[in-house]
Amino acid sequence: MTFSTLSGAASGVLGRAETVGTELKAIGIGRKAGLLGGESLAGTVRTLRDLNRLGAVTAAMAKAARVHGDRLAMIDELGEITYADIDDHINAVANHWRALGVQPGDGVAILARNHRWFVVAFYAACKVGARVVLLNTDFAGPQVREVADREGVDVLVHDDEYAAFLDGVEPPKGRFLAWSETASDVPSLQSLTVGGDTTVPPIPSTKAKIVVLTSGTTGTPKGAPRAEPKGVTPVAALLERAPFRSGDRVEICAPMFHSLGLAFMLLNVAMASTLVVRRKFDPEAVVDSLAANKPRGMVLVPVMLTRILDAWDARENPTHSLEVVLLGGSQLGGELAERGLKTLGPVIHNLYGSTEVAYATIATPEDLAASPATVGRPVLGTKVKLYDDQDRPVPDGQVGRIFVRNALPFDGYTGGGSKAVIDGLMATGDVGHVDEHGRLFVDGRDDEMLISGGENVYPREIEELLDLARVDVLAA
Repeated sequence: MTFSTLSGAASGVLGRAETVGTELKAIGIGRKAGLLGGESLAGTVRTLRDLNRLGAVTAAMAKAARVHGDRLAMIDELGEITYADIDDHINAVANHWRALGVQPGDGVAILARNHRWFVVAFYAACKVGARVVLLNTDFAGPQVREVADREGVDVLVHDDEYAAFLDGVEPPKGRFLAWSETASDVPSLQSLTVGGDTTVPPIPSTKAKIVVLTSGTTGTPKGAPRAEPKGVTPVAALLERAPFRSGDRVEICAPMFHSLGLAFMLLNVAMASTLVVRRKFDPEAVVDSLAANKPRGMVLVPVMLTRILDAWDARENPTHSLEVVLLGGSQLGGELAERGLKTLGPVIHNLYGSTEVAYATIATPEDLAASPATVGRPVLGTKVKLYDDQDRPVPDGQVGRIFVRNALPFDGYTGGGSKAVIDGLMATGDVGHVDEHGRLFVDGRDDEMLISGGENVYPREIEELLDLARVDVLAA
């Protein structure tokens, strides 16, 4: 046996030991947050069996309904609904689709805003083992048709407001209305739950796969499929930095078809928390909800925070009970981070990731107080490394291309292709630098670089400097 063989074997053993150690730490984090535990020994065995047979997403809803059936699952514009009731709706829809011939691996596309029927459609598709394709509600008809053809959609679920531009989109196993306010020949999900079969569907032969579409910043949005997460680490990685807890009320403003809103919908269902949602973002309604529903957590994109703070400042003595405000999806920016911390207190958390790599880093309120423009440090089970254009590692303080490896591997784009990979880490498409404290800063896209006077310049760096200058002027 050669030295290189022994070295490779030792490296493999160390790698497995590191993975086991990370998972054990993740279990501790999960217990502290209430993600794990709270069941009898028999219940725990059942949950573990469900995880193995059904996958993490489907098993999480099953556990929430079984253990916390009387707890509120959602508050939306239709009112309140418990986990037991929403699980009955999910089973009824899943059983109806199975009776129509929907098979494991079939494509179920969802074109819907944030409300209970989005959640019902999503989990029903998971229960039949489908490929769940989440469509952007800003898509026009041609984009929906293009994505439906490319992704192989067998069932389409949509809100009735989109019906006008869906002519010609006729998936072989039917269309169904999610949110419906007008009479239609298209059956609604609600109608399937009236007298429907609410027994737990048989275990599908394959687990569900979720396809989130890219933002399309470099062309037509691509399908980015990802298998269900394995183990506790992918969830605990978020909980370690963004301390959501079981039983929270969480205001989810970010659209749930987007990776940010979806991730935290899944996370909070896994902890049997209550999701507070509305179909269209309304900053005034959010401020009202903060007082009326008293959510402990909130998930949104930065532009939403700006509008909420504007509405907040216009109120007399507004109140909130927020302890975790999680932002992602676009650059937070130093000025907005400082404003959020000043107005809402030390509750702002900034997540950095992408559709392909999921998440990479989270900046805590302490990170943002020290460096408002940072996106924080790598989360549990995640490695972040910077490389130059010759694929060589970049030392701290210098700008390089950002690459990430974590516990949520991306399967590659639908139809082929992927992001660049170096040493097992995948490109985010961004460039950035790491400071002396290990905090990551995103300086721009790797295709945005300008050369001025022989120096590399990124537009985002200039925007950050202008933001900070405005803060100094306002404080003077």
